[in-house]
Amino acid sequence: MTFIPPNWSARSNELSGKTILVTGAGAGIGKAAALAYAQHGAEVLLLGKTEAKLEAVYDQIVSAGGPEPGIIPTDLSQVSHDALCALADELAGSVGKLDGLLHNASLLGDRKPMEQTSAATWHQVMQVNVNAAFMLTQTLLPLLERAPKASLVFTSSGVGRRGRAFWGAYAVSKFATEGMMQVLADELGGTTNIRTNSLNPGAVNTAMRRTAYPAEHPETNPLPEALMAAWVYLMSDDSAALNGQALSAQGA
Repeated sequence: MTFIPPNWSARSNELSGKTILVTGAGAGIGKAAALAYAQHGAEVLLLGKTEAKLEAVYDQIVSAGGPEPGIIPTDLSQVSHDALCALADELAGSVGKLDGLLHNASLLGDRKPMEQTSAATWHQVMQVNVNAAFMLTQTLLPLLERAPKASLVFTSSGVGRRGRAFWGAYAVSKFATEGMMQVLADELGGTTNIRTNSLNPGAVNTAMRRTAYPAEHPETNPLPEALMAAWVYLMSDDSAALNGQALSAQGA
């Protein structure tokens, strides 16, 4: 985590007064980030496909004494632009502003050669990992612009920075993620209060990692909770100078 200043540590109220929306908040890195944000004082909006998982995260946050979160059950593989416009309008009336947006929801798709990848799988991965992220960002930009120092974070991957065989649609979608981050950073960095960066988690003990590497011993990789300093730092005002950076949670 070389982008975090030496000796930096989050205060207990580091994110107090902030409202942060997290996609894929029901499990894995998204869940860990939502819990970490709430632990440091943020009101977290939990967006995910499975309502029961979001409710479980909600209960954890409330039981720990965190600000009451919001639950937004949304299937990004099916969501329309009109539905996200309606969501943005609803949030404008309820929370007023967004201080942070973490794009974490992703589909892995098939780990197989491009030649054998089905068109249906390709389109589904692009819908969740790229199209939905674009639509959600576009519709929520006015709310991000209302915050004094807003942070937009895209979850990336090592295979989205250097392509590798058999990663197919997922790798291509993460290259698109990096491109979207760079374009938005260049567009918004000089004209708004929004900073935009990408964060590659690296090898983490999550369900997606276990699916991608079934022969790997899961315990060789850190749990998401062990890496949350990076996610909290990027939502804190201390990272306000970072914009347009392709960052990594575990080293360079």
